Amino acid sequence: MDKPLLAGLRIVAMTHIIAEPCIGTKDSSCVDVCPVDCIHPTKDEADFQEAELLYIDPETCIDCGLCVDECPVQAIFPEEDLPEEWQHYLKVNTEWYQKQA
Repeated sequence: MDKPLLAGLRIVAMTHIIAEPCIGTKDSSCVDVCPVDCIHPTKDEADFQEAELLYIDPETCIDCGLCVDECPVQAIFPEEDLPEEWQHYLKVNTEWYQKQA
């Protein structure tokens, strides 16, 4: 289910969002437990060093929630639980995946 346009971007419904606590950490514990490889960039990908944080692919995520408990900095939230002050990470995540396409 798509959400309305936000500044010209089509926001795809997301199951989980990685927010601000990931910045500067990029701990890959969440990547290791993900059964569908939906969290990027991984340490093996060329853009890992440049990326500010990790991102969850909304097209691939199966909403299992394994990443939420695995994150040591509590940066991953189900979309409905994303704190108000971090709502802009919906757009940040969407923009990152649009650049990858």
